Amino acid sequence: MAELTAFLRGARVADEVLALRPDYRALLLAVDGLEPGDSDERSEALLAQAEAAAAEAMADSPVTELPNVAAWREAYRAFGAKPQRTRNSLEALLRRAATGLPRVNRLTDIYNAICVRHQIPLGGEDLARYVGPPRLLRATGEEPFDTASGGESVIEHPEPGEVVWADDAGVTCRRWNWRQCRRTQLTDATTSALFILDALEPVDDDALRAAGDELAEHLRRLGPRVEVARRLLPGA
Repeated sequence: MAELTAFLRGARVADEVLALRPDYRALLLAVDGLEPGDSDERSEALLAQAEAAAAEAMADSPVTELPNVAAWREAYRAFGAKPQRTRNSLEALLRRAATGLPRVNRLTDIYNAICVRHQIPLGGEDLARYVGPPRLLRATGEEPFDTASGGESVIEHPEPGEVVWADDAGVTCRRWNWRQCRRTQLTDATTSALFILDALEPVDDDALRAAGDELAEHLRRLGPRVEVARRLLPGA
């Protein structure tokens, strides 16, 4: 637990990001002791509940008019991104819910279900692949981003001013919560992970913590020695 807490202690949100969106907060969960496994009955039930919740939320409103989605579309425009072309992770999953959320493995299934149920963008990455602590910043445009194009590994770079999560080795997620890099992506062998829950108004701290609590509850069922440390950003 001490190592997880120390890792989170180094996490930062840059002042220039908070100047862009003073209402931004992130809840980070660092987790160890996970036992990998295929999708199972429990994760299937969570995804089914999330699909039902998404259908109810969008019964009378298009996805773009949901308050939490609209807030992120506005945030994307603020740093020059086009939300109709690069959708935040919450909107992307909500759009898929009508035809069925992806079934990947029980770890990924859990965090996708929590993202949709709570309508909070939520990313999961392999903690063992991190080089230094996570930082949310506005890119210079020179940072490397490890991704794929046409089935081949490529290194891209964010646009100058783009909001990105990064560690000492490069960008881990572009456009705040749009696309994660390949280096830190979760795999079927992941045993330690970092989860980032992003929040803008109208999501308050109580709602953010509730989503984190539910995520932690389900993660603790993925092994008898699972440890979970958390930190709310920005913070001292």
